[in-house]
Amino acid sequence: MELEWRDLAFHREIGAVIEALDSAQFWTRLTRALERYVVFDNWVALRFAPGVAPLVCAESPTPDGTVDAMFQDYLAALYQLDPFYIAATEKPASGFVTLADVAPDNFSMTDYYQRYFRKNIVGDEVHFNYMIDARHTLAFSLGATQRYGERDLAVLALCAPWVIALLRQRLPYEAFDAPEPASNEAVTQVAINTGAPADTPAYAARFEQVSSVGGRSSLTAREVEVAMLTLSGFSTRAIAEKLTISFETVRAHKKHIYTKLNVNSQSELFALFYEAGRKGA
Repeated sequence: MELEWRDLAFHREIGAVIEALDSAQFWTRLTRALERYVVFDNWVALRFAPGVAPLVCAESPTPDGTVDAMFQDYLAALYQLDPFYIAATEKPASGFVTLADVAPDNFSMTDYYQRYFRKNIVGDEVHFNYMIDARHTLAFSLGATQRYGERDLAVLALCAPWVIALLRQRLPYEAFDAPEPASNEAVTQVAINTGAPADTPAYAARFEQVSSVGGRSSLTAREVEVAMLTLSGFSTRAIAEKLTISFETVRAHKKHIYTKLNVNSQSELFALFYEAGRKGA
């Protein structure tokens, strides 16, 4: 079999990735192997779990070597609006995932997209996911300033089997030291106030924090659900389909949410959610 120099270089890169499986250089080696064929601008390896902030395994350095403040905002709360996080925690599965696979119908119209995604990721994002178990997913994300073309996506999909296999092999060498809180006082209080189950999602505590100041009324469990789906980019019709309720019921929930929280737009709702953990709303 005749091999071109590009093929030989690629095989050397794969060998370097395998050799680095148990070292701190693994993620850098993996990105070098992939960037020979597809252009991307940033990368991060994360562990996703329901109701818990993602744990960072490794990430691409910033150009000036400083802490990425916007990414810290993502880890603090905005991950709960991330379509990749939502998909990985609601329906965990191993595979190659594109933004088009997981983005809700109104995703590009959300404040999350306009104020975070476009500024931090900028153009496009794909994930290689390895499902560790029913609760945990190891995700390797590649972000690009431009939209990935058909060729890029085809090449990445072709690489997916060996990339995901390497993620599985890498797993024993990742130290996930941060504990997973099964519950916390704020979430427990939300469950008491709203009648929601004890495993109420963590974002409910954020809305309870918002409601606890400024004379606002608490949201019901269903209203919190509708609020989060709205902020994530689901249209009224898409929310109705997802929750198996009528279009008019969703509209009524939205009206109650805006009235209770004293907001007039989705942007104001996003601002409350975003600022809750920073200034106590």
